[in-house]
Amino acid sequence: MTTANTKLARIFIDGEAGTTGLEIRDRLANVGQIEVRSIDPAKRKDREARAEMLRNVDLVVLCLPDDAAKETVALADELGTNAPKIVDASTAHRVAEGWVYGFAELAPSQAEAIRNATRVANPGCYPTGGIALIRPLVEAGLIEPDYPISVNAVSGYSGGGRSMIEAYEAGTAPAFELYGLGLEHKHVPELQKYSGLTRRPIFVPSVGNFRKGMLVSLPLHLDTLTGRPSVADIEATFRAYYKGAALVSVGAAPAAGRIVAEGLNDTDRLELFVFGKPELGQAVLVARLDNLGKGAAGAAVQNIKLMLGLD
Repeated sequence: MTTANTKLARIFIDGEAGTTGLEIRDRLANVGQIEVRSIDPAKRKDREARAEMLRNVDLVVLCLPDDAAKETVALADELGTNAPKIVDASTAHRVAEGWVYGFAELAPSQAEAIRNATRVANPGCYPTGGIALIRPLVEAGLIEPDYPISVNAVSGYSGGGRSMIEAYEAGTAPAFELYGLGLEHKHVPELQKYSGLTRRPIFVPSVGNFRKGMLVSLPLHLDTLTGRPSVADIEATFRAYYKGAALVSVGAAPAAGRIVAEGLNDTDRLELFVFGKPELGQAVLVARLDNLGKGAAGAAVQNIKLMLGLD
């Protein structure tokens, strides 16, 4: 609850009319210490009006295509000490020098790095799940950095942009579709870098006929991993790595061997599961999240709170 003497943090969502921008705005409506400012739609592309907005806010969230995000960052650069803090939800700066990666659970020091940052790159939805599964095992020495990794994932269609959303809602899109089969999906660089891998992983994304929800899966032959870990070893590694994390948890794998993508919809949480067959020496690791929650807007709000000291 705010009082008359409480200074509100001023935020501008650049691209607030898009899917992620709307989700962020809805979440910020419940944060009392924040005032969201908007630019006159008629001046949305006016350089001077945009510069004036940037000068008069504490933080800007970029929900823009990559090139437009870079233009806004360049404009902020010109403001010097008057520039606001930036959370970039595009892919433009996720592996760029000078930017902090906005996955607060990435490492024990990551939340503090975000808290002290002026520029934070919000993670992609798919990499959030993939990194959450791979990074702890690389850090524990169970997966070597050059291990050949294949990541499979399925998302609701809301992560695919306006044309995909319109096609699904009009009933003209396929029920299920693999894509990114040119092996150059834009999320691969951050997936590799922040997982700690030196070998480029194979990433196979897909989209299903449901609005939101996401599963990211990683199949493993346990006897090819360092130390030949058991299913229990991997689960224990996850529990130790994410101990105390408010938004990341390790769940018991359903005995039926089935899991639905929409189980965390409308939350900002991330769940990890280890499905395995000890006698076969095989396991499938699964991350579940809402692609618009922890995979986009939820992560952005988490980063905003850290950067503004509201966490």
